[in-house]
Amino acid sequence: MNTDKIIAESIAKDYAPKESSKIVALKKLDNKAKLPATIFTYSCGIISALVFGTGMCLAMQVIGSGLAGGMVLGIIIGIIGMIGCGINYPIYKKMLEKGKSKYAYEIVQLAKEIADK
Repeated sequence: MNTDKIIAESIAKDYAPKESSKIVALKKLDNKAKLPATIFTYSCGIISALVFGTGMCLAMQVIGSGLAGGMVLGIIIGIIGMIGCGINYPIYKKMLEKGKSKYAYEIVQLAKEIADK
């Protein structure tokens, strides 16, 4: 086998104009339906975990040791972070269902077209 030819063809394939297939369109629609929920979930989860960690640091007086009432403030902030982590998944499920229902008709029609081929 000529490895130079294989390498040249694979590089040329990257620069060739791509044909828009129905599978690619179906994947884009699926991604379009799921992406907002995923972005929100990761963002909310990261922020809630940071808030929870900050609250725990305040409660254990790792930070803000000279702060009057720092332990109580830390517990309150920690609880807020826990609540954020707790409601993250139910919100994700609701947003995912909303996104799926928004694009369901288009996705089902495109999937039927692909399956009928």
